[in-house]
Amino acid sequence: MRQLYNSLGLAAVLALLIAFFGFQSEYFLTWGNFVAVANQIPDALLIAIGMTFVLIIGEIDLSVGAVLALCGAVLGVAMVDWGLPFFVAVPITLAVGAACGLANGLITVRWQLPSFIVTLGMMEVARGAAYMVTDSTTIYIGRPVDWLMGVTVADLSVLFFGALVVAFLAQGFLSMTIWGRGLLALGSNTEAARLSGISTSRLKVLVFVGSGVCAALASIVLCARLSSADPNMGMGYELYAIAAVVVGGTSLLGGRGSVVNTVFGVLTIAILGTGLVQIDVEDPVKRIVTGTVVVVAVIVDYYRGRMTKQ
Repeated sequence: MRQLYNSLGLAAVLALLIAFFGFQSEYFLTWGNFVAVANQIPDALLIAIGMTFVLIIGEIDLSVGAVLALCGAVLGVAMVDWGLPFFVAVPITLAVGAACGLANGLITVRWQLPSFIVTLGMMEVARGAAYMVTDSTTIYIGRPVDWLMGVTVADLSVLFFGALVVAFLAQGFLSMTIWGRGLLALGSNTEAARLSGISTSRLKVLVFVGSGVCAALASIVLCARLSSADPNMGMGYELYAIAAVVVGGTSLLGGRGSVVNTVFGVLTIAILGTGLVQIDVEDPVKRIVTGTVVVVAVIVDYYRGRMTKQ
């Protein structure tokens, strides 16, 4: 019931934002504007889904943006240089993302290191590898990948619906499976979860693998939107994902979170960014406003956590 109230609260905040910007700009409340927003968020949403699970278990993944770039680079090289068809290059791309996540998880678990440090290192490794794979140049892929953006329903890209399906399945996994409840228990109290028979190490590794796969999926989406693979793409996505997940109410301390609320968080950040641009707010002010929203969300999460414990 508490999760339902949180979702309704986030929906209300989103509605207020839409109403405010609709009042401020005559172009905001148009179908074309909403289509533009929806078609631009699938990659960010996929990254945020993976980040939701990582934060739920009380960890963090700073490498997702760089892993996205590396996976995109591999996709570009596989399709352009190796001449592989799209549906052959995609599994290779997903395997690279899974391998990066596996490395993050195994190192974190094996040596009991803070995931902040481990994934910070992976961020540099993956970004450097992306530059090496692409020879520091943008690889133009074109029609073999951007056809995905051309498949639409009511002008909405099929990638948008695909990201929503992933979010739906992820929420179902979290809410309706033993593994999902195990993740929540792991984030709440690792030792208690271990004593109850949960394989905490295995779960942590699997969550990081999932985060890597989500980054790989996001790279495919972004390459489709850009028609190319750029070693610089994905810059700052880790911060965007953390911001969206926190705005969605997932606790930075672990043990509490919802993929549905993460969807609301992504939409809130996207609507906020688009609305500020349309009312001619300068980029420095836009950054200040967005950062303030994130800080307020963290403060709200702090008091929500205290009320839960009482």
